[in-house]
Amino acid sequence: MKTLILLALVGLGAQLVDGSLGMAYGVTSTTLLLAIGTNPAAASATVHLAEIGTTLASGLSHWKFGNVDWKVVAKIGVPGAVGAFAGATFLANLSTEVAAPVMSLILLGLGIYLLVRFTLRGVDRRHLGKPMRKRFLGPLGLVAGFVDATGGGGWGPVGTPAILASGRMEPRKVIGSIDTSEFLVALAASLGFLLALGSQGVDFAWVVALLIGGLIAAPLAAWLVRHVPPRMLGSLVGGVIVLTNTRTLLRSDWIDAPDPVRYSTYAVIYLIWAAAVLHSFREYRKDRVQESADALALEAERLAEAERLAEAERLADPNAVAPLGDQAGSLTAGRSQSPQN
Repeated sequence: MKTLILLALVGLGAQLVDGSLGMAYGVTSTTLLLAIGTNPAAASATVHLAEIGTTLASGLSHWKFGNVDWKVVAKIGVPGAVGAFAGATFLANLSTEVAAPVMSLILLGLGIYLLVRFTLRGVDRRHLGKPMRKRFLGPLGLVAGFVDATGGGGWGPVGTPAILASGRMEPRKVIGSIDTSEFLVALAASLGFLLALGSQGVDFAWVVALLIGGLIAAPLAAWLVRHVPPRMLGSLVGGVIVLTNTRTLLRSDWIDAPDPVRYSTYAVIYLIWAAAVLHSFREYRKDRVQESADALALEAERLAEAERLAEAERLADPNAVAPLGDQAGSLTAGRSQSPQN
């Protein structure tokens, strides 16, 4: 029962992160399942079965808040489903001894990417407004789907930053479209795992626990996407994934590191992680100050332009009605002159 409650809380937290960043539900959930000893293929199958429900709920919530571009969903989602089915079949045919370190390496790479990207760069807005090539989304979906199925996560970490960097969509629509298209990926990956493995190693109670947590979080995450500081969240989640999968690799047969090496490595990771979160927080505050200053400057420019246009209209038409302040001044002057008349 404790395990089910823990899984439900993980599903809730992972969906909050995923719905706010457009990534990390699968990576976070699969990392936990591997940490408690689940077979890699079964862990990925469990997460993808739960994601069928969570991505559907997340997609509907993002659609309700206007965060979805359906053309992008179709163009990236269908190739993503093909890649996910292929990845699930590939992973299911690997032995557990080989699959566990391979999956941990993929997850570690994704965790490092999240940590570095959100710590050093945040959300890149420099390319917003540039057109996106039609032939870009298909290959991207194919690769992201394959990585997602073989790594137990990766659709968001691969797809979200690539589309953000392409520049056509604003961040909230990138996140909403990636989350919505992931329904097709989760469905295809689950089908691939079930055809290759049957229900072997899949605990459906775990699936339900992850699903319940994700369903609770999905509407809240769709609303939070406009309010949560993604820079800090990305650094926090990236650190968790790096630490957990480093632990798995150091204890695997591939490395089998002695205790002093493992604990020294953990200490270094903790220090880097703490510094990354602190840096992200400082940069987030700087960004907020800069955004406020930019907004004030833009408003001042808008008011100045409105006054300039109004003055130009008055000069072009001397008979136009004067502004209220000018009318009041004229009325006062008229009253002061009336006794002399």
